[in-house]
Amino acid sequence: MGVRLARVHRLRRVRGCVGVCVGAAEGVAVSGVLGCWAVVAAALTSTAVPVCGAGGHAPLSGLAAPAVGVLSNASAAEGVSASLAAGARYVEGSNVLRLASGRWRYLPPGRSVSVVVAAGDAGALRQIGQSRAWLASGRVPGRSAAERAAAGRALLAMRALLRPNGAMAAGWSPGWMYAWPRDSSFACAAFALTGHDAEAFRILRHSAATQRGDGSWEARTKLDGSGPPDGRRWQLDANGWVPWAAWQWYRAAPVQGRRERLAVLYPMVRKAADRAARSLGADGLPPASPDYWELMTATANIGTAAPLLAGLNASADLAREAGRPVDAVRWERAARRLSAGISKRFFPLGYQRSVDGRHGRDSAVAFMAPPFNAGAAGVSAALEATYRALLLPNGGLTPGNDPGAPWGAVAWTPSTAFFALAWAAGGRPAKAGPVLEWVLSKRNGLGELPEKVDGAGRPASVAPLAWTGSIVVLSLVALEAGGLSAPPLRP
Repeated sequence: MGVRLARVHRLRRVRGCVGVCVGAAEGVAVSGVLGCWAVVAAALTSTAVPVCGAGGHAPLSGLAAPAVGVLSNASAAEGVSASLAAGARYVEGSNVLRLASGRWRYLPPGRSVSVVVAAGDAGALRQIGQSRAWLASGRVPGRSAAERAAAGRALLAMRALLRPNGAMAAGWSPGWMYAWPRDSSFACAAFALTGHDAEAFRILRHSAATQRGDGSWEARTKLDGSGPPDGRRWQLDANGWVPWAAWQWYRAAPVQGRRERLAVLYPMVRKAADRAARSLGADGLPPASPDYWELMTATANIGTAAPLLAGLNASADLAREAGRPVDAVRWERAARRLSAGISKRFFPLGYQRSVDGRHGRDSAVAFMAPPFNAGAAGVSAALEATYRALLLPNGGLTPGNDPGAPWGAVAWTPSTAFFALAWAAGGRPAKAGPVLEWVLSKRNGLGELPEKVDGAGRPASVAPLAWTGSIVVLSLVALEAGGLSAPPLRP
């Protein structure tokens, strides 16, 4: 490797891919996807820097400690450092921080820098009241007071990360302060299913505004919507996630006026679905593309194929709602081709990561289950087998067991929460409950959901993470409802 592991320090995961890993003390670049992952996995427990195709994406000057919380107002946000969070707690139902001293810290309206005020400050109280009113305007899911408290905290964190233009920041630390179509789509669904229609629709409008001319999306974009921050590979899975989110929003939206709003979104859905349909090869599968790991595979992967199936089914159903039967038939035909390809190539492998069978188990098997897809053969058994294969000693899951991309002892909360959602949405609360309980037990001192959990079971990396919060909220909604629907695959 050319770099002693002890010298690889102050590296953190910059959401998505970084062109090189760097031995910061020696200035030595280590090229190559798998080699870099090996260094990171061996050297770090709470951080990792993924790698992908083009160019370097993480200047060392930006490698500050990730935030552990977030303050916000209607237009701005500010990360909470670990030192500031020591001994602090949020005032219940808000993003106002009660410091260890007893004073309050918050981000006043129109300001971009927080202030410290006396407890009971009138301005802070107004913001607390507004936050509580927003929560009360929707639904805070949970079967117990503890679950409802966790859901409320996750919803407030997601609201804090949502920008006025509809861009959904993954987190509020450099490297996470971008909008991923995938993360945004999960947040959209979570907002929609908890009665926060305006926020869900705003995310979809932003997705429409950032869609590329060919119907696809960049891997991530700047929060102002001006474009990607780097030259990393775009990801085809967005063409499934965004229509799926639109379908979830439509089903939950107030009936009055929703068809008119669907008409606003329909050009985005049409371009996304047509691009997905065009991508399918003779075997019915999409081409190789970076998956949610943001790493390329040599052959089609389940992390792309499964979301595309959900998106094509969702698009077809939305087309019928929009009075576009010709579009619906076209996308239904494409969905059946893709479903047949998945059944032929992925099912015999237990829905492993790639059709060449060289990349092991993948937590993305959950994308074949509700609320994304339903009815595919062998998915229940594959969920069980994959969960067992990816379970770590700390109780969480690694994203996958690809022998070429070791993740070490670090558990990833989104990957773990996928299984809680799949089992909850599929009506299996006894399976979902313990997984969700583990995720909720790893919230940090502020109650925020972290991106990762280290080998000792401690929350690590950035918090809050919008994606994990969204999955947790959806899981709690599913547990309350006894399941969640997936877009239908029409025969």
